[in-house]
Amino acid sequence: MTEARIAITTEFIKLDALLKFANVAATGGEAKAIIQDGQVQVNHQVCTMRGKKIRPGDRVEVGGEIALLVE
Repeated sequence: MTEARIAITTEFIKLDALLKFANVAATGGEAKAIIQDGQVQVNHQVCTMRGKKIRPGDRVEVGGEIALLVE
């Protein structure tokens, strides 16, 4: 599994925006599809809410291949 640390300068970032910011998804539509397909886990729980607020300390896994550690 590939891990990447993502630093944000705000209180939170929405899940779909994080996927675009981390170059996991090229577009918002692609991010929406990945999330709605159940391929995303936030802190080891499947998440299908694209507007989920991701805060520093959260771990986002995509397809069991990519882990994003938000700082």
